[in-house]
Amino acid sequence: MSDTAILAITLADYRDPRDAADVVALLDAYARDPMGGGEPLRDDVRARLAGDLAANPQAFSLIARIDGRAVGLANCFMGYSTFAAAPLVNIHDLAVLPEARGHGVGKALLQAVEAEALKRGACKITLEVLSGNPARRLYAREGFGDYQLDPATGHALFWQKRLT
Repeated sequence: MSDTAILAITLADYRDPRDAADVVALLDAYARDPMGGGEPLRDDVRARLAGDLAANPQAFSLIARIDGRAVGLANCFMGYSTFAAAPLVNIHDLAVLPEARGHGVGKALLQAVEAEALKRGACKITLEVLSGNPARRLYAREGFGDYQLDPATGHALFWQKRLT
């Protein structure tokens, strides 16, 4: 990235063809990365992703572009904290293309998510991260850490049970 490159973060409009294509392409690039599982998105997922996100009122995505080229993505979903009785934002996917890493794109995306979360009245932002993901350092610098209520009971673990 050159010193004169312009980084812009925008809220995706899933019904806009350019934004929809960028969301799908960036998520596919992330899925192909070892931190995303190392496999491309299935064709049926690529075909319906933008429409499904558009139909979900709890979804929003932020796209990072350098000089107009999409290089980063944050897919987020609104949730609810019962302990705070307030909305929360979960970052479901955060991805930066390999050639754009190390240039502040991830940090800018996290800051844009935080601004959007505050605008939406969220009390916190959550995310899941693999223990071997180098992005953990960025997340920690930006204020993220293990979730715990009482250190004596340990920190939260993120588990899953696949249904399909």
